[in-house]
Amino acid sequence: MSLASAGHPLASPGAQLRIINQPSLAQRPFDQALAESGLFPLTATGITVLQINVGKLCNQTCRHCHVDAGPDRREIMSRETAQQCIRALERTDIPTVDITGGAPELNPNFRWLVERAKALGRHVTDRCNLTVLRVPSQADLAEFLARNHVEVIASLPYFQEAETDAQRGDGVFSKSIEALRTLNGLGYGNPSNGLRLNLVHNPVGAFLPPSQASIEADFKRELYRRHRVVFNSLYTITNMPISRFLEYLLRSGNYERYMEKLVNAYNPAAAAGVMCRYMLSVGWDGTLYDCDFNQMLELPLGHGAPGHIRDFSKDWLDRRRIATGQHCYGCTAGAGSSCVGAVA
Repeated sequence: MSLASAGHPLASPGAQLRIINQPSLAQRPFDQALAESGLFPLTATGITVLQINVGKLCNQTCRHCHVDAGPDRREIMSRETAQQCIRALERTDIPTVDITGGAPELNPNFRWLVERAKALGRHVTDRCNLTVLRVPSQADLAEFLARNHVEVIASLPYFQEAETDAQRGDGVFSKSIEALRTLNGLGYGNPSNGLRLNLVHNPVGAFLPPSQASIEADFKRELYRRHRVVFNSLYTITNMPISRFLEYLLRSGNYERYMEKLVNAYNPAAAAGVMCRYMLSVGWDGTLYDCDFNQMLELPLGHGAPGHIRDFSKDWLDRRRIATGQHCYGCTAGAGSSCVGAVA
């Protein structure tokens, strides 16, 4: 049973944020670490990625999911909000549109968003859980992605079945391998044709990710040797102490130890390159956030920034002050963590 289903006071994002921000649970406040690094206040450097979270509906219920997504979620971006995202893009030269969820492909407006963004000449990435490609209603999804030259960023916790299924559910690994083979069959992962297929690894447990370069080599070797699967790059992402992973940390008694590990591994170079400085996150209802993690904590843009995609102003948002909290140690520990992996 989850904390949410039990009615636990930590179930709400606001309560999670209050718990995480207790100073007794970390050596120093995150803003203090920024100040000591000469980075406070943290500000944006210009938007190059518009990340659109189209909702929490998903065909999986993963134990580490920071979105708390699942088959029973009903938060889904409407066509009206999707149109507002496209209108914002029309007024800018933001080069990349990053579509995420949930399983973003299950949103009925996903393909419309892809086609409209591509028509504007933007690079589109799809954050795919792979098993959605095996859903009967998505039988032509892989062909759609390839036809529109969508970059696929696919979550695969590990190259072995036991570790992946432990985190994502029984049978997920085998379905993921089938999906990867389908994508390979369409040309994804071949460095010569531009159809990029990148995998995402996050640790199974309360650990920091290993060296991105070394584990990428392991993934490439083992996936090809065992399954004849190829891909372009591997991104390592730190598990953020929010939502379901926070519940796991609290239940297992690992919360304080994990937070101390993140705080002690703070890296100023990683903090300087955090994704929130060049990314803007749009929630399923159009609310604007500095990143997807702030979105899940219901920590919207502050300091006078526009609050909704309908009020989008790139000049203002390009130089906004970023809302931070103790969870930001997750993106600044070690080599750093972002939606495209290590940053330092």
